Amino acid sequence: MKKLIVVVSMLVLFLVPMHTVFAEEGNGQSTDEYLVQFDGPAKKGLLNAFGVEGDKVLHEFDLLPVYHLELTEEQANGLSNHPQIKFVEENAEAEAYAQDTPWGVPRVEGDTSQNNGYTGAGVDVAVLDTGIDRSHEDLNVSSGHSVFGDSPYADGQGHGTHVAGTIGANDNNTGVVGVAPDASLHAVKVLDDDGSGSYAGIAEGIEWAIQNDMDVINMSLGGSSSSSILKQYSDMAYSEGILVVAAAGNSGNAWGWGDTVGYPAKYDSVIAVAAVDQNNNRASFSSHGPDVELAAPGVSVQSTVPGNGYDSLDGTSMASPHVAGVAAQVWEAKPNLTNDELRSLLQTTANDLGNPDYYGNGLVQSYDAISQ
Repeated sequence: MKKLIVVVSMLVLFLVPMHTVFAEEGNGQSTDEYLVQFDGPAKKGLLNAFGVEGDKVLHEFDLLPVYHLELTEEQANGLSNHPQIKFVEENAEAEAYAQDTPWGVPRVEGDTSQNNGYTGAGVDVAVLDTGIDRSHEDLNVSSGHSVFGDSPYADGQGHGTHVAGTIGANDNNTGVVGVAPDASLHAVKVLDDDGSGSYAGIAEGIEWAIQNDMDVINMSLGGSSSSSILKQYSDMAYSEGILVVAAAGNSGNAWGWGDTVGYPAKYDSVIAVAAVDQNNNRASFSSHGPDVELAAPGVSVQSTVPGNGYDSLDGTSMASPHVAGVAAQVWEAKPNLTNDELRSLLQTTANDLGNPDYYGNGLVQSYDAISQ
């Protein structure tokens, strides 16, 4: 089976680009975090020449010649002007797309597909979020990774556990059931216990998903600024056969005017998911624009939270995991589809709700896609 990554559903965790200012160095210069990409093979000697070594090297990526570094403004400017450096970008912050509260399984035909034997079995879904509470009695989590060095199964914020439940809460007569209860969930912690993270962390999480042969990546998170490196990793995941799904964002306005879709949802390689309410109307907070591809339930969504609990939340973060779960069901039913063919099938079988800037191709429909 081609692997699929559902990106876009960072639990309607809303990524807001920011940069973190660190404690001042001994020379009085403050430092910030940057993503630095070499134009060719990475050379640590060049970084050393600029005084960047030791604990200033926060992470070295494997699939692209990229470093996550702590730099002074002077170092960043010097590297950006060096002919062997391709990009120097401030490390933007991200946070969960969530507001305050999923009934959506029947609305996306998830229950109909389950009743016909399609539960997402055999499909690996990477949940890039705040971690997943592995001890929750309603969740089975297969593996994980944290970009913070702590346990990916510790979710102090709760967003990732909620997103995971919408994708695959167990069909066990307890609590709630997810869209694809037999999908394999993988906790990739890229947001901290405050629901905040960075583009470097998301890129590292995508890299882990590629290297660990995930099928779907769900990113219920995002930010308002683009990043060439985040785009390259999103594109790479898609080129490797992963289905990448992400929340469109919670930056919609009451008039529905303008293009407010965030990143990474806005990239062509990622399915941008908008949120609808119980009446199939655009949720007032749901981001809108030409990059919206699909819609899914995102208002008053009941799902799992840490401590064997349950709660109802709103946000495009809640909508994205519906699409990830549907993708897992359809891929189980049609394992020979490529990720591109699966994506096209989800588009053509969606329930048209009107304005494409609000709903894209429409409300995702699992059993219609399976029956096509």
